[in-house]
Amino acid sequence: MPKRNIIEIDESRCDGCGLCASACAEGAIQIIDGKAKLISDVYCDGLGACLGHCPQDAIRIIQREAEDFDEQTVELHLKKMEFAKRNPTTTLTAISHPKSAHAEGTPCGCPGSQARTLNASPVMVGGVGEKEQGRAASMPSALGNWPVQLKLIPPNAPYLREADLLLAADCAPFALADFHERLLRGRPLAIACPKLDDGEFYVQKLARIIQENDLRSLTVARMEVPCCGGLSRIAQAAIALSGKDVRFDEVTVSIDGRVI
Repeated sequence: MPKRNIIEIDESRCDGCGLCASACAEGAIQIIDGKAKLISDVYCDGLGACLGHCPQDAIRIIQREAEDFDEQTVELHLKKMEFAKRNPTTTLTAISHPKSAHAEGTPCGCPGSQARTLNASPVMVGGVGEKEQGRAASMPSALGNWPVQLKLIPPNAPYLREADLLLAADCAPFALADFHERLLRGRPLAIACPKLDDGEFYVQKLARIIQENDLRSLTVARMEVPCCGGLSRIAQAAIALSGKDVRFDEVTVSIDGRVI
């Protein structure tokens, strides 16, 4: 077995804060019995993205004999982690094989994450008055794809091919009343939060989407708050990483629902 770079965790220093696990885009580190542990050599790329996140300086890069980093195994591992997080009482047999999962069109084996192209239809809201129902029925939804969470979108989904992708901050559709008509119609949608989600993972995922689909344009709909500017930085970093010439636009929405 060849030697390669891989992380080593000093458990005597580790206080189990979990920051390293959150920083590991491959899911190679988990907190077990109050300590960070490398759960499999094949999940660790040896690049050390976790190093700067450990306040106890308990992680370092060493060279030792280790199995090769396996990107396909990591992808399946991440899908299982996501599935387990969303379905804590369900077994993972539905996603035990990556090829069968892709063949079914379900990136993580979860029916709620199945890629779908939607026909826009009127929105009916239950439990409201007749006046509100009539108004809702007259406003057709412009959503044309599912899933919409960037982490769950299959990079090879057909609706992404040569598309004008809209990447929206989680809060933007709630703040902007006419989001569907003003920004969404005619575009596939991906949503993400630059503050609460893994930005580096999103850069890699978005770059892959750009590379595989020859996007025509990428529009970011962000909120005016400073932390939301991270979504634009993610998009621009992904375009640069992809090596593709993609038009980039940014729409900033104020907290009171205006386009700035």
